[in-house]
Order: sequence, then C-alpha cells, then structure tokens
Amino acid sequence: VQLQASGGGLVQAGGSLRLSCAASGFSLASSTITWFRQAPGKEREAIICYSVRSESTYYTDSVKGRFTFFRDSAKNTVYLQMNSLKPEDTAVYFCAADPKRSCGGLGVKVSMLYDYWGQGAQVTVSS
Repeated sequence: VQLQASGGGLVQAGGSLRLSCAASGFSLASSTITWFRQAPGKEREAIICYSVRSESTYYTDSVKGRFTFFRDSAKNTVYLQMNSLKPEDTAVYFCAADPKRSCGGLGVKVSMLYDYWGQGAQVTVSS
C-alpha cells in the first residue's frame, strides 16, 4: 500500500507544473485527499482538499484560480495542476489520502492524521 508522488521540478514564474499521486493497494476514488505544501522554514499547510463525503473540493485563497485538483479513477491517480506559478509557491508538495475521514480544514495547524502520504515533490519557482 503506497502513495507515489511525482512531477515536481524547476519552473519560471508564470509557468505551469502538474503533480500526480498514484495509489496502489487502496482506492483514491473512495478517499478524502488533501494536498499540503511546506516551504523552507515554514509550517506545512493544507492548500486543497477533496472530500469524498461531500464530493466537494476546497481551495485556500492563495491558490484559488491558479491550482486545480482532479482525479483519474481509472488510473487510481490524483493530480494537482499548477498554473501561473509564483516564487512564493516554492515548497515541497505532499498528497495525503484517507478513506475514513472528511476534510480537516485548510491552512496551517490542521489535522494531518491521514492514513497515506506521498513522499513529497519539490517545486521551485524562479523569479
């Protein structure tokens, strides 16, 4: 059972990247999924949450309109499409999934009790 993240890299400001998290051993289609990020010297923050219970996706204000969460159930994979990237988006990005919970809020100091975590993908945005 694992969650494998991929797709990070270096991009110029204004560019785009797509991160993916592929699951094995459990179904992402039946899971609440949160994307977190952690910038150097800062706390880990939840930026996007998809609630399997409400079938709703929530975005923090800092990424709303620029980042998009979507799923491919056939591939058991979720994605984070990041457009109009800014230097302040530089961080390690993590996906987390749990079939037994709902979203725990966005921002810092939120619950991080998820059954499954991806290993993190470095995103660096140059100015």
